[in-house]
Formats: sequence, C-alpha cells, structure tokens
Amino acid sequence: MRFGIFVPQGWRMDLVGIDPEQQWDVMNGLARYFDEGDSFESIWVFDHFHTVPAPTEEATHEAWSLMAGLAATTNRVRLGQMCTCMSYRNPAYLAKVAATVDHISGGRLEMGIGAGWYEQEWRAYGYGFPSPKERLGRLREGVQIFRDMWTTGRATLDGTHYQVDEARCYPRPLQGTTAPGSKLNGIPMWIAGGGEKVTLKIVAQYADYANVDGTPDVFAHKSEVLRKHCEDVGRDFDSITRTADYNVFIAETESELEDRFRFYADTLRKGGISESKIERNVESMRRGPAVGTPEQIIEAFKGLADLGLSYAITNFFEAAYDRSGIELFESAVVPELRG
Repeated sequence: MRFGIFVPQGWRMDLVGIDPEQQWDVMNGLARYFDEGDSFESIWVFDHFHTVPAPTEEATHEAWSLMAGLAATTNRVRLGQMCTCMSYRNPAYLAKVAATVDHISGGRLEMGIGAGWYEQEWRAYGYGFPSPKERLGRLREGVQIFRDMWTTGRATLDGTHYQVDEARCYPRPLQGTTAPGSKLNGIPMWIAGGGEKVTLKIVAQYADYANVDGTPDVFAHKSEVLRKHCEDVGRDFDSITRTADYNVFIAETESELEDRFRFYADTLRKGGISESKIERNVESMRRGPAVGTPEQIIEAFKGLADLGLSYAITNFFEAAYDRSGIELFESAVVPELRG
C-alpha cells in the first residue's frame, strides 16, 4: 500500500482559528514535515474556492498557487490535487501551468482532474453550472489536450467544448522527457469520479490512476465496471492504479477517538456551520473505513487491498492543530501495510 496525505488549505474548515498571515507557514511546515519523513509518497490539496460543508468566510487557498509554492519548498514528496476541476481553467493554459510546476518541482507533479460538482462555487465564480454531459465532455477533451501538449509539445483540437490550434508547451514537462513519468501522459494523470457510463470510460482511455469512492462495496463495484471498460478499449486493467481518499480518525482508545470527533465538531461550529450540518458530517465521518484504533484501520485497509486498492490518500482534519494522529498512523499503521 502506498500513501499520500492532504495538506490543510482551509476547504474543509481545517484552518479555522489560525490567523491568515500564519496559514502559509502552517501549510508549508506540514508539507516539509511530510517531505522529510518517508511515510507519505505524496502531498495533496483540493481544487476549490469556497469551504464545505457550506460556503463561509473562512480561508480556502487556491490549489495551483499552492502547487507552485510547495514545489519550491519540498524535495522528495510528489505533489497532487484531488482534484482539479477541468472547467475552472482552459485546459491548454492548465497544461502549460502544470508543465511549469513540474519543472519547479524537479519532476514531481501529479495531475488530478475531474469534471467538477460544487454547484454553488461554480455559479459564484461565474462559470454557470453546465449539465453533467457537458462537464464530462469538457473533461474528455481536456485530458486529450493535456496528453498531446505534454507528450508532443503541442495540441490541436476542434472539439465541441474546446478549440486549440497548435497550442505549444515548451519546455515540455520534465516527466516524460528528462525525468521518468507516465509513458502515456508524461505527467501522471489521475482521473477522479465513479460515473459508470462516461467517467470510468475516460479513465480506461487516458488515466494512469483511477480515484473512486473508497468504501469497500462501492470500490469493488467500480473496479469491475472499470475492468469492463478497459476490455472494451483494449487497455490493460492492471496498468491503472486504483486509489481512494480516506478521512482518518485514529486513536489508541475510544475516549481519545471521541475527543477527535468532538474537536472536529467544535471547529466546524467556530467556523459558523449549522448544527444540523455538523451532525450530518460527524456521522458521515464516523462511518468511514479509516476510523478507529490502529489495529482496526490496518484490518480495514488490508481488506481494501484485497479488492485492489494500492494507493490511499489520507486526510487528517486536525493536521494544522495537532500531529499526534498523523504520528500514530505513521508509526503503527504504515509499517504494517507498506510493502
């Protein structure tokens, strides 16, 4: 099992109470901690502009600005977004941004990409909210543009949603040129989403990594759907690494675990989230596979590994305030699963 971890950036209300002028130091300090260790192969941020579970005036730092900053201050960990929304940026422009970040990082970038879903955020920023068909159409055309620009240096596409004419990407990313990378894409491509008719078909055609719902039953089902799409397009199913994201609540005792949930609820409350939303979110978190003692989490991940999960991206809500859960995960869970 391979592991990545999210750096808190505010989207999940995980910087509440930290002064804005101190937030970069907190984010960067955690990134450098992960970089200096060896438990986590990659660090991640979300591509969102407004907080969840409701839009507030709390911080949400922009993903690709963080990519560039963290690329410059870390040395080992790979850098990803889970996941970039295709429609928030022109794909030819974004391919160029990604290539530059890949150079800044020395060839450590991962491209996480998806169709997008947060309607309030879309409308607030003036993107409208296109139909699922249009959003997925943009995703398909965009990843084609990425691949062409990164692997050949230029892209031309007269698509339904995007038109580019000899859009050039020089220098090309380090990955796929002077540094190892994806044979298909140069920069490794993670496509997130579990739509069975369209999204997973795009995964089969373009992705190096699939990122789907990580609950065991859903993960197993989506894996089989993906397998069928791979057969249809002539792709080796095992060439796609299957991944999922997990909210980790870990403690040695039940009492300590309850303290973590209490802290989560109190922080949402301080950020202005309603009691009904707090209650729903806490209950949702409690049902996650990565909740419990180290032994319970190890057992859950071993079961997921048997279903084909080989890369888990973890999120510790309390990371900006308290590293004890991360340290427990690093010392008790990772050594039992990494191999």
